[in-house]
Amino acid sequence: MHSSISSSSAVIVPLTSEHAEQVLAIYQAGIEEGNATFETSAPTWEAFEAVKLPEHRFAALDADGAVLGWVAATKVSDRCAYAGVVEHSVYVHPGARGRGVASALLKALIDSTEAAGIWTIQSGIFPENTASIALHERAGFRVIGTRERIGRHHGIWRDVVLVERRSPRIS
Repeated sequence: MHSSISSSSAVIVPLTSEHAEQVLAIYQAGIEEGNATFETSAPTWEAFEAVKLPEHRFAALDADGAVLGWVAATKVSDRCAYAGVVEHSVYVHPGARGRGVASALLKALIDSTEAAGIWTIQSGIFPENTASIALHERAGFRVIGTRERIGRHHGIWRDVVLVERRSPRIS
């Protein structure tokens, strides 16, 4: 993975196995920061690929093809009533933050999910991750509420803010 990311523009492409190493390294960097996920280590590529919907995962690449960030969605449930609901994750390389990469990735996800008839995208965000909450609100997500002490993270009970975006195009 590149230690210094300098390009200011990003191209959004479907996330594939050719991006695996960089995607998992960015995921691990987010995990190590402590406010991105309950996970304690990035999964194997096989485990990642097994749950992330192939048509709703994207990578942001710089001019040299380095991965700046990624977004991916998973099914919330196999139940028929939830067929149009996905949960997503979005991660950006620490050196590429503040340049609109996450916004571009969320737009790609929203476009692909709406085209597929998915009516709700949701996610849980630690309340300490104020930048992510603000990003999601700018992208049309709303805060549903806080799930208090929903899980333990490194031995400490953590709250999670539930956000969702209901498509205005799918009724």
